[in-house]
Order: sequence, then structure tokens, then C-alpha cells
Amino acid sequence: MSKFDDAMAKYTGSLQNAVKRSTFNVELLTKVAKGLGPSIYLEDASRVSCADKTEKDRVKNNFLIKKHGLADGKNLDDAITAVCEEMGSSNRDKFRAVFYYLLVEKLGLQGKY
Repeated sequence: MSKFDDAMAKYTGSLQNAVKRSTFNVELLTKVAKGLGPSIYLEDASRVSCADKTEKDRVKNNFLIKKHGLADGKNLDDAITAVCEEMGSSNRDKFRAVFYYLLVEKLGLQGKY
């Protein structure tokens, strides 16, 4: 298996086990992961810390506002908070690809992929 396939196996496992999703769009998850480039292979960059406000602001500004062109607002903060809750506070492996996938679903951005 390639490094990307290994990463995708972790992400699908995270969705099934930590997030408790029995069904999800593997094609969309793959596109989101590929859009993150080599950062998915870096230990720190491949994860999101919901306890760090700077990290949540980075997700909002770089992914939602810059990449997807969304207007800043409470709805973005609410979506990030909802994904943090869905992934669970005890889950130390909040993979960025899974986090972004859940944001894409929550905000209806599937058409941009």
C-alpha cells in the first residue's frame, strides 16, 4: 500500500470508530485528503486541536474563508464547534482530512469537490 492508502485507511477507521459513522462518501473524503497535499503525512499538521483557539481560527480562515470563499460569521464558528463535538473531546486523533470532510458535509460544500 502507498502512504496515501495508509492515510485513507486511518481516516475511514476514524469515521467508523471515533465518529461512529457507518456510511460516508469515500470519494469525497479522498478528494478532501488529496486537497490537503503533503500535510497529511506530517504528524502535527495532519491533526486538528479543538482545544486551541488559534488552530480553530486557522481552520476557519484558511480552509473555509480562503479556500472556499465563505463569508466570516457565526455559522462558521458553529460548524467548527459542531465538528469538534462530533469527533469527541477524548479523541486525540482528530485527523485534519476527516475534520475538513465533516465541515464540507455540514456546510454543504460537496459541489466544490
